[in-house]
Amino acid sequence: MDTRKLFAEAVGTFILVGMGSLAILSTGMVAGTPLLVAVPLGFGLGLFAALAVAGSVSGGHFNPAVTLGAFLDKRIDAMGAVGYVVAQVVGAIVASAMILVISDQGHVAATRNLPGISEAGAFLVEVVLTAIFVAVILTVTKKAPEQAFLVIALTLVAVHVTGIPLSGASVNPARSLGPAIVALDFTSIWIYLTAPFIGAAVGWGVFRLISPED
Repeated sequence: MDTRKLFAEAVGTFILVGMGSLAILSTGMVAGTPLLVAVPLGFGLGLFAALAVAGSVSGGHFNPAVTLGAFLDKRIDAMGAVGYVVAQVVGAIVASAMILVISDQGHVAATRNLPGISEAGAFLVEVVLTAIFVAVILTVTKKAPEQAFLVIALTLVAVHVTGIPLSGASVNPARSLGPAIVALDFTSIWIYLTAPFIGAAVGWGVFRLISPED
């Protein structure tokens, strides 16, 4: 297993979760900051930065659901996928530990994903948004790789704009697990550890139906 790729996944996930979490923290500290502008841009541009730093080394998953989509599409083997997921979770935990150091556990808890509607409704939203996100990633990296950074980052912005009030807009089990572990608060965590994986499988299925293998 290539340790450079694992390190790149950890670093990229740290940048993604760290910048997104800092955006949440800043939104709470600066009165009048629009949540549905600052936080989506924090995560979207955080992903753009993560892809710029580490994407060329590991492929830029930074998300266990994306790794599952890549595995289903035979772009990564099982051992590589497991290693990526572990690295992603480590990166997310370190990012949330950074929030703990600069603030406190309560502010870490504020960066967690929580449903704004019923848990069943939030579960469905996470499945749908993850399916769209993974389908976009699988498609653009195959058909227009030169546009991948921008398209993927903007899709994550759209995911957050549409999903934050409903499900908290995770679409990323590592992003949800990191703050939950550091805050020691696992409220509704089951949604974010299951729905994105189902969504990834659906997104891969949609990609393959639209773009069947040669």
